[in-house]
Amino acid sequence: MRRVAWSGQTLKRPIFVVGCSRAGTTLVYKTLSVSRQLGSLQRETHDFWSELNPLPEREWISHCVSDSLDPEGDRNQVSRYFYEHLGNRRIVDKCNQNGMAIPYLNLLFPDAMFVFIKRAPGDNLLSLMEGWRRPGEYATWSQALPAEVAIEDGTFRDWCFFLPPGWREYLSASLAEVCAFQYIEMNAAILDASADVSPERWHEVAYEDLLTEPVGEFAKMYAACGVDFDAEVEEHCRTVIERPYNAFSEIKPDKWKESADADAIERILPSMNDVAARLGY
Repeated sequence: MRRVAWSGQTLKRPIFVVGCSRAGTTLVYKTLSVSRQLGSLQRETHDFWSELNPLPEREWISHCVSDSLDPEGDRNQVSRYFYEHLGNRRIVDKCNQNGMAIPYLNLLFPDAMFVFIKRAPGDNLLSLMEGWRRPGEYATWSQALPAEVAIEDGTFRDWCFFLPPGWREYLSASLAEVCAFQYIEMNAAILDASADVSPERWHEVAYEDLLTEPVGEFAKMYAACGVDFDAEVEEHCRTVIERPYNAFSEIKPDKWKESADADAIERILPSMNDVAARLGY
């Protein structure tokens, strides 16, 4: 992709897709990226955001970012990065760790739009556990972590997905406990942060609703973002569930109940009741 010289423009009304890993954020991000009105890198931007707010400089506490010592400088760096790749366009971005950095993003871009995708705890937990079993795709930070990962008696030695506050307490926990912890902390952080984002800049959608009514739900999402839901986008949405992104198995609600992890998930679900209720489950 040819780079464009940045001339000082600040991103206008960027769209940030947030949610727990394995909740359907890629589905939402890729579908928003179909719009010709939006610029998209068509990939997650972990590396960029991690370099902007390096974990070692924050003592590896977590991926939470609530403020900035140099908001103008950070705003310029983010604007420059996307402008050089996409030109002077409104952008849509997805990086799952940014669900823990909404106050920071809202500080940098007070006109930003946030699209929050949520998923029922049982199925999200199952998908997280399946992701942990694919460290080649989802392991992050393990080589540099200032602690040894020995989850489930050392079966898992690579930390996958994001680091919530308190992650060190789970270095030798069971896989179900770790994934439940990630689900709880990410969704709680997003829900807490939503209180400081004006309603017209916040849109929530349940993954299960996208499965049953993709055209209608994406039409509402596009409208909330102020983006045209044209014929090309509508046609994409009609078949998007038939060609899923990064799905591990057949897409359907409550598939955790038929999985080999059903017993472990059933035991841990009560610990997730509070955040599940806040999410509407």
